[in-house]
Amino acid sequence: MLRGVTLATVKRGNEMSLGVKTDRGILDVKKAEQTMKLKAPTTIDDVFEGRGSGEALARLAARAQNGKGSDALYLAEGSFEYGPCVTDPEKIICVGLNYRKHAAETGNPVPKVPILFNKYNSSLSGHRSVVKVSQEPAEKFDYEVELVVVMGRTARNVSEADALSYVFGYCTGNDLTARDLQSRTSQWMLGKSADNFGPIGPYLVTADQVPDPNELKLECRVNGEVRQSSNTADMVFDCKALVSYISRHFTLRPGDIIFTGTPEGVIAGYPKDKQVWLKPGDKVTSMIEKLGTQEITLG
Repeated sequence: MLRGVTLATVKRGNEMSLGVKTDRGILDVKKAEQTMKLKAPTTIDDVFEGRGSGEALARLAARAQNGKGSDALYLAEGSFEYGPCVTDPEKIICVGLNYRKHAAETGNPVPKVPILFNKYNSSLSGHRSVVKVSQEPAEKFDYEVELVVVMGRTARNVSEADALSYVFGYCTGNDLTARDLQSRTSQWMLGKSADNFGPIGPYLVTADQVPDPNELKLECRVNGEVRQSSNTADMVFDCKALVSYISRHFTLRPGDIIFTGTPEGVIAGYPKDKQVWLKPGDKVTSMIEKLGTQEITLG
């Protein structure tokens, strides 16, 4: 698996291509590959599926970090449309009530086993995307900043001791939720899986750059106001436990993603007379240490 690389998805219309974060901006891998005559993967799917040379991509990234290559190969941060940093996972698995203080604020017991549910690929969106809640048959929209685990190798029945060696990297996620739809039945899927309700990115950071995924500060702001501020150390089931547990029930494949749960501070945890739900025009900023800051706007 790749090491020491921070990746992004550059969206041009319906085309998603790979970018590498450097001090000069985002290296456009497709342009760099053509210019430097290296057969590197040019999409994140290429990376996961082994198309192109990972070594060539690492060489491109190293050259970029050393300041080599024309300025035309780089995109300034914010000058392009970001796609989700993982574009086509086979599985999107989410974990509910996985922070102790979050379980407490919602009046739920701490789970004895991970509570799993899912989103769909149509739920994915990227940094600076507009999530059109106004078109949804719901009113109670909530934020949930979450650490997202991205698999890099096929995992089935893996031990906790080995689990993190199967992880490609990590990214910042937001498990947007329509609470009124979520609570309509005992199954949460309806309130979790609307279009674009799973923004991830802006970056996918390789696992070697995150020595301990359960020692990361995370924060969510709404229109600049801090709403969530915690640390992944408060997880009930840490990342290695989640990967191991899930792999006992499903085969995890490269590119599969796991939303690992949210800390306290969600709107649903407020007293009912203080619950002011998200609305069109609100800006939600999600930050995780080492992984970058994601911004979305509700439309």
